[in-house]
Parts: sequence; structure tokens; C-alpha cells
Amino acid sequence: MRIAYIINSAGFGGAELPTPAICRVLQEAGHEVIVFVLCKGDGLSLPLWKKSKLNVFIRHGNRKDHLAALFWLFQHFQTWKPDIIWTSLVRSTLLGQIIGQKLNIPVVSWRNTVKPKLINHILLRLCHSASCLWIGDSQATTKYLTRKLHIPPEKVTCWPIFQATPSAPHAKPWQQGLPLHLGSLGRLSPEKGYDILIKAVSLLDEKTLSIPFHITIVGEGPERQNLQSLINQHNLQNHITLVGFLHNPHPFLSSLHLYLQPSQFEGFCIAAHEAMYAGLPVLTSHVGELKYSVQNNKTGWSIQPNNPITLSNTIKNALLNPHTLAPMGQNARNYVSQTFSPEDFVYNGNIVLEKIYNLTGLK
Repeated sequence: MRIAYIINSAGFGGAELPTPAICRVLQEAGHEVIVFVLCKGDGLSLPLWKKSKLNVFIRHGNRKDHLAALFWLFQHFQTWKPDIIWTSLVRSTLLGQIIGQKLNIPVVSWRNTVKPKLINHILLRLCHSASCLWIGDSQATTKYLTRKLHIPPEKVTCWPIFQATPSAPHAKPWQQGLPLHLGSLGRLSPEKGYDILIKAVSLLDEKTLSIPFHITIVGEGPERQNLQSLINQHNLQNHITLVGFLHNPHPFLSSLHLYLQPSQFEGFCIAAHEAMYAGLPVLTSHVGELKYSVQNNKTGWSIQPNNPITLSNTIKNALLNPHTLAPMGQNARNYVSQTFSPEDFVYNGNIVLEKIYNLTGLK
């Protein structure tokens, strides 16, 4: 099959990061894949895509010129004539569905979060039948597809977008007398809950704040200035640092003792699972796939989102009991190794392909 893989941008997020691995599974099954990017965005995924030798076409436009993007896709597809349109995220899905119906091409669509904007949820409810198959990136998003969008179960499948690669480094356990290093990876946007994290740290009492610890947040995004202002407002410059974007997060993760993911909502959340595979316990909101992966006092702590008081108390508990972190981190690594192996990733991808063959008659 010729597969046109449409993606919103070349940013560095949960939809863009696994694209090379997804395409590799499709290519190794004998299919030709071209990635069509609706706008470049910050372009942070491009080095990874180039290294993976993806065949990529990037449109020079913005996130809202939908008619121009549709016309661009239409021109490419009339020339290249794909057998399948594979879409990621809402914009690419809606445009892919329109052009799929116009050119009579089956559409396969990803779903990467359980809490889209209300308008996007309404649009997906109205248009879900235009895709022959929907893929959830996690157990949580797969349930959203069947329970909230009311898509028939036979048109829904799950392909977790993470695989535990053996080359990932392992974090070193905390040692007596050393400061505790806490950290997080994520786009600096409201849904990641970093404002809640800063408020939680501001609630720590003086005795707890006297424990040598530091929180490093890696990432860029529209909330950077607001978050830095909040850090300054609470005089937490000695405890929380925003360091910007890193192409290779593995050395950073291996330097930590505890990973923090205070998100308002998530789909799979690759970063937190990378942290677990690095041997870190995770303190997270009870959202997305993390509801299943993070088990209290075993692989970390899971709390309700948007709750700075509970988050503050849980951070305090971790700071007062640092000897518990490494054993939980090892449990987290074991869970990810057993649940998200490279073999499982390929196996789930091939299940998706079998469903496509059965639904479309293509091979």
C-alpha cells in the first residue's frame, strides 16, 4: 500500500515523536510511506525524522489556513495517489477525511488525548464515520473513542506509541548526603500543569524547603514567561529552573531521582514512560495511560489533577523518604520493560495493519 501519513506539524510532542517508529513498522511490512506536514511549527522533530530517513513533505503555511492546506494535500495526492490516508491529531484528521471522501481513499486516524477542546470533540463526533479505523495511543484514548465518540468497537484499536529501547540509560540511586534531583519533560503549555507544580512547591513548609532538592523542567512553549514569573513571585529560583528544550532527554532523565508529571490531561505521555524506563518513580496526575502505569507506592504516586495541596504533600513525602525512590524506580522500569517492549510495539502495529486489510480489502 501507499500510505500518506498526515501530521499537523514538525514540533516535538506526543504525536510527532513516535512518527519514525510508526512509519518503520509500516515500511517493514512492505508499505510505502510519505509524511505530509501541514505546517513546520517549531521544527524540533526534523533532526529526528531526518536521522530516521523519513520521506517528508513540509508545507509552508500556518496552523489555521485550512483551505490552503487542503488544496496542498489535494495536489500531492492527485500526483502520488495514495491507497490509504493516515491522519494524526484533529486538524490533519478532518482535512484527511475531506480529501479521502473526495478521492475515494480510506482514512485511518489516530487519537492522542482524552480531552480535546469542546469544538474538536463536537467535530470528531460528527465526522468519526469518515474514518474506517480509529487508533488510540493508549488504553484511555481507546476508551474515549468507544465511550465518548460512540465509535463501534470493531472500528477501534489500540497501538501504544512507546517502546522501551535497550539503549536508554539508567538513573543512579540517590545517595545519603547528596541533593535530590527532581524533574519533568514537557511543552510549557497549560495542560501540563506546571503552574500547579510551582504552587505546590510554594506550599512546602520551611523545614521541607531546607532539604537540598531542585526541580528542573525541560521544554519550551507559550507559558514560559508566565511560569518564570510565578517562580519569581514565590521566590523559588533556588528550587525550580526552566532550562529550555533538549533534543536528547536521556542524560537528563538519568540524572534525576524522581520524575514529575502534574498534567491536567494526557493520552499516553511518552516522557513519563521514558522516565519510568530510566528507573525513576513518577509522581503524576491520575490521567491517561498513567492511570494504569503508575501504581501508588509501587512505581510512584498518582494523584488527582489540579490539586496543589495534595501534590505538595506528596512531594514532601518523597523528600522526607528518599530511600524509597530507587526501589520504586526499579519497579517502574520492570513494568515498562514488560509492557512496552519493541516486540510488543511491532506486534500491535501489525494488528492495526490486519484490521486495515480486513476493513478495506487492501494489502
